[in-house]
Amino acid sequence: MTNTVRDNNHEYDIAVVGGGPVGFWLAAEARLGGARVVLLERRRERVTQSRALTIHGRTLETFGLRGLSSRFLDVGRPMPTWHFAGLDTRLDFSRFDSSYPFTLFIPQSRTEAILEGHALEVGVDVRRGALVTAVEDRGDRVDLTLEDGTAISSRWVVGADGARSIVRRTAGIDFLGLPATDSIAMGDVVLDLPGGAPLGGGENELGGASIIPSGDGIHSRVIVLDTTRRHVPQDEPLTLDELRESLRRTTGSDFGARDASWLTRFTNETRLASSYRVGRILLAGDAAHIHAPMGGQGLNVGVQDAMNLGWKLALVATGRASDDLLDTYESERRPIGERLFANTVAQYQLVSTFTPANAYLRDVVSGLLAVPEANRAMAGEVSGFSVSYPHPLTHDTDAGASAPMSRRIPDLPLTGGASLHGALADGHFVRVTKPGHPHVPMPASLGGAPIVDVQAVRLGPVDQPATASIIVRPDGYSLRGVSEAATADVLRP
Repeated sequence: MTNTVRDNNHEYDIAVVGGGPVGFWLAAEARLGGARVVLLERRRERVTQSRALTIHGRTLETFGLRGLSSRFLDVGRPMPTWHFAGLDTRLDFSRFDSSYPFTLFIPQSRTEAILEGHALEVGVDVRRGALVTAVEDRGDRVDLTLEDGTAISSRWVVGADGARSIVRRTAGIDFLGLPATDSIAMGDVVLDLPGGAPLGGGENELGGASIIPSGDGIHSRVIVLDTTRRHVPQDEPLTLDELRESLRRTTGSDFGARDASWLTRFTNETRLASSYRVGRILLAGDAAHIHAPMGGQGLNVGVQDAMNLGWKLALVATGRASDDLLDTYESERRPIGERLFANTVAQYQLVSTFTPANAYLRDVVSGLLAVPEANRAMAGEVSGFSVSYPHPLTHDTDAGASAPMSRRIPDLPLTGGASLHGALADGHFVRVTKPGHPHVPMPASLGGAPIVDVQAVRLGPVDQPATASIIVRPDGYSLRGVSEAATADVLRP
């Protein structure tokens, strides 16, 4: 084990490369944990396109842990159910114990504005127009060079700089997976659809299209896989006329498509980084995993990467935990990336094959999703509500304490009318104890981490004498409890 000692000679503790939602959230989390953080974003201005539209329930809950969920709810459009591969059977989120049992449609431009504002509020040094051209791990620090020659030194660097990540390439991390085979047209356009955009579309032997709200109340998001155009290069500009023609070819109508605010192409390329960490360099979001946008999962999984890494990296960078803690980032999050890989490849196969045999397959899968247990399993995976981490975060042993699987903790009621999620707002560990009971000790390896003590009205659906105390991580997952039986009663997805 390597003991970390804070070295104040370095300019920053953490440099985050990339100013999308993942980068801003990661930078804010690390800063909330006391680290000196700089965020380097090559773009001089915020994005204006809608881009990613979907914020799933667990991500909203994550933002709520820091008191930010209302900023998204005020400008987004809730959708009570969601699709899997555009099948008729919808994913039902109402079964989960959460204040956010839905998906929120909100343009990425608004999401980024909210998250950048939050990062600035907590004290992140945000530098726009900062194009990183070189990253070098020196062993005790990482040196970065910008396009204008500026040199920046940091103890740690996180690449949140997208699919073509210079941080990943510089670190020599392989990006393994499946190459692109299809080019898909996408546009945000105004359509003639009575009552607004449906969540649906159409298909025939020449391809298929889906139509969803864009989140701004004006445009609709149109995605078309036209088999006669599936090999068009991704960098060839998409025109409104081409989008209209592909709509007519695959659905029989162009729905009066006009006034495009964004036109682009994407592919079904699917890749996963061979490692999420090499030395002092780590990856998150699209720098670590890319896929066809099936189910609106990419931004959400990236934000959860950031939530998992931010507090850990802050503890290590400020000398309050050993860098062994960072190994748990990959062991916890890369398996989620593997599931994302499989999930999106499977969905793409279901939506991109226009044959009678595939139609039967879609009917069978739709029928399976009608089974409540199967629906809950897939809804939990897509939304993030059911994500858990099977291995203990630490291997410290204390009498009476156990470290079972880390699972998401719902918003437990506390004495005095408060709630658990509110107690997590400062990004500290929270120890929840029933009145009159002893509390579970903090692991020695995390003894330097700040912890807040609160008392619970209850620790589970039904109070049990054995349920005395649990510790909740800054990301809202369980750390340890007083006994295996007690924790099993509390930790319900």
